[in-house]
Amino acid sequence: MSDAALVVEHLSKRFRLYRERPSSIKQRVLSSRSRAEDFWALRDVSLEVSHGRSLGLVGHNGSGKTTLLKCVAGILRPTDGVIRYRGRVAALLELGAGFHPELTGRENVYLNASFLGLTRRETDRVYDDIVNFAELEAFMDTQVKFYSSGMLVRLGFAVAVHVDPDVLLIDEVLAVGDEAFQKRCLDRVAGFQREGRTIVLVTHALDTVRDICSEAVMLDHGRVYTSGDPDHVVRELRNTLLASDPDFVAEEGDRHLEIADVRIAPADPGSTVIESGRDLMIQVDVRANEPVPALDASFAILSGVTNHPVTIVRTKELGVPIGPVQGPKRIRFVLPRPRWEPGRYFVTVGLESPDGHKFHVQSQRYSFRVEEARGRTESIDVRPEVEVLDL
Repeated sequence: MSDAALVVEHLSKRFRLYRERPSSIKQRVLSSRSRAEDFWALRDVSLEVSHGRSLGLVGHNGSGKTTLLKCVAGILRPTDGVIRYRGRVAALLELGAGFHPELTGRENVYLNASFLGLTRRETDRVYDDIVNFAELEAFMDTQVKFYSSGMLVRLGFAVAVHVDPDVLLIDEVLAVGDEAFQKRCLDRVAGFQREGRTIVLVTHALDTVRDICSEAVMLDHGRVYTSGDPDHVVRELRNTLLASDPDFVAEEGDRHLEIADVRIAPADPGSTVIESGRDLMIQVDVRANEPVPALDASFAILSGVTNHPVTIVRTKELGVPIGPVQGPKRIRFVLPRPRWEPGRYFVTVGLESPDGHKFHVQSQRYSFRVEEARGRTESIDVRPEVEVLDL
């Protein structure tokens, strides 16, 4: 096992799918096997995570990511294969998993901690830290069935990170909760990385994989499609999804403000080709579903070759205030004479509050291609012009 914290060898998981469930014992006895069919959620999956490494697990919906984490956590029993790990494993897999709705927050903390291997005395020592991290002091004696989704996630994450895990499994929960809590979670994950703990993260936020993971694995229909450097894996996932679904987009935010339309074109209306050294316009139409006091609009352009940003622009950093926003608006950015490497580029567009709360973010949803490039450069360092219009 060398220095591996987690080893998965030839793991497969089969579910039985019934087209028609028997409604009685007699029907169950007499029913033929043709009423059910096998569905393999995982097929021959092998991976290894070394101590202190952070693995990003990505793939389309239904690719088997959550099933794999549930097998590692011991929630599901594999049909075939072997899972080995060293140390204590803590898992935060889905909203409210492991919580009993009729028990209070306090009781659920002790229940969850016992599931994760802590004695009552050990839980006593970390209880105050758990409550302080979750910021739920006033609700700990309330039944969790009255908790909001954000409160459940905060409490579940707080328990998972305070049981001193050697391996931490996280499934999408970093996308839930307010901006301040997400930052606290990411800071805690970063702290675990500095301490040399092992993390397995399932997420659809591709930029998060690139930012915090040291390696990545992409699953496709229950099998390992590719693995290795996060940039390589994210690029393969993005290209695979775009090939199968041109409208694919990873989206985040509460939609108080919504991206209604995005146009990327040469600023010169007489041209239809993106060329190096000519002005480029990125125009974002915003729909207000609820009034907000202020808006920070942004875009990032990423190279399709390296998957790295070549430029990131935010109205807040440009000193362009937008707000209050109560109706539709158009934000028009013009990049003066950027010089590009030839190839395809992907564009992330974001609508956020000045303090970082996400209204609507579309990751790498848009793209353009540069056919020819003269005087090209790997990064674009120009100050764009910004125009904000009421529609």
